[in-house]
Amino acid sequence: MKQNGFYAQSGGVTAVINASACAVLETARKHSDRIGKIYAGRNGIIGALTEDMIDTSLESDEAIAALRHTPGGAFGSARYKLKGLDENRAEYERLIEVFKAHDIGYFFYNGGGDSMDTAHKVSQLGSELGFPVTCVGIPKTVDNDLPVTDNCPGFGSVAKYVAVSTMEATLDVASMAKTSTRVFILEVMGRHAGWIAAAGGLAGKDPGSAPHIILFPEVPFDQPRFLARVHASVDRYEYCVVVVSEGLRHPDGRFVAEAGGQDAFGHAQLGGVASNVARLVKAELGLKYHYALADYLQRSARHIASAVDVRHAYAVGQKAVELALEGHTAIMTTIVRESDDPYRWSIGHVPLDQVANQEKMMPREFITEDGFGITEACRRYLEPLIVGEDYPPYLDGLPRYGGLGNIAVSPRLA
Repeated sequence: MKQNGFYAQSGGVTAVINASACAVLETARKHSDRIGKIYAGRNGIIGALTEDMIDTSLESDEAIAALRHTPGGAFGSARYKLKGLDENRAEYERLIEVFKAHDIGYFFYNGGGDSMDTAHKVSQLGSELGFPVTCVGIPKTVDNDLPVTDNCPGFGSVAKYVAVSTMEATLDVASMAKTSTRVFILEVMGRHAGWIAAAGGLAGKDPGSAPHIILFPEVPFDQPRFLARVHASVDRYEYCVVVVSEGLRHPDGRFVAEAGGQDAFGHAQLGGVASNVARLVKAELGLKYHYALADYLQRSARHIASAVDVRHAYAVGQKAVELALEGHTAIMTTIVRESDDPYRWSIGHVPLDQVANQEKMMPREFITEDGFGITEACRRYLEPLIVGEDYPPYLDGLPRYGGLGNIAVSPRLA
């Protein structure tokens, strides 16, 4: 019996999350004899909880296709974590109630580890309540910290942006170092895992090339060693370029930039590590500095997206629908690396309980012995992920991104 599907985006968006949305919707339309309408959650899972859903069947094929080259979250995303079933059963029951009211038998959740946990619990409770829901997770996170999958869609494009930005900023600083700025610090995302910071290391291959220092969350911040390295770099090259992850920690585990408070997922709020490190350089070494925060720019820069990343994002969404129609449930699609050079990959899948609430850190063999750089093994892993350009169409010098009508589904519940 044909049932409808529900798709939702979760957490921080990426330059390619809409490519996964595009794949889900286009693939579902190709199988309209077996799957009904696809509803999308307005502002992620909140749209299901509040029965505020979007009828994607009312969008044209052209509008859906344009999602492939459009950044942001086409339907809205949310940082909203559902707690465990024992603590918060009512919200999960509400999801099943909404799904039942709209005959939704397929749930496609596009997010990270917390989202995979939600999808897993929905699959469990649906069966318990007599309304089974086929639940398939679609990986997404710029932090690249989901286990099992070789990499996460969204990461390759951020890695490309950070590598290019580091390279270009280096040329700027090197031009002015004799009489002006000596130290440049680029802060990138990465609360617990240093994958994005590591990508800055792709900017230079030769000994002494920038970035001269990478500060990873996995390596406790050793202030005296850091300052000595900055001093040595300025002495030798006239300048020093630093890439620092927002999650840099002191040896006692405290975030260098902890600002107090927590976000919706219970994570500590961070207040800007680059400014802290920059002030340290000024106070201890007396060097002129500049710093920059890549912030939202790194995850929304669709104009410089990695072509490999776009293909990954589309493929995991497409396969999610295909696997669901084959009867698979409580799984997440994964990217499987088959070789580095030439880079070959395929799409696999893994049970949700193997990825839910899990984080994949940088392996120690990917970080140089001194803790300030990336190894050749890391470079071999990263380089294929940033390859290729997939430019959006341009109009009058600006990218021409898509837009949807996002027409609401009529509520059926109180």
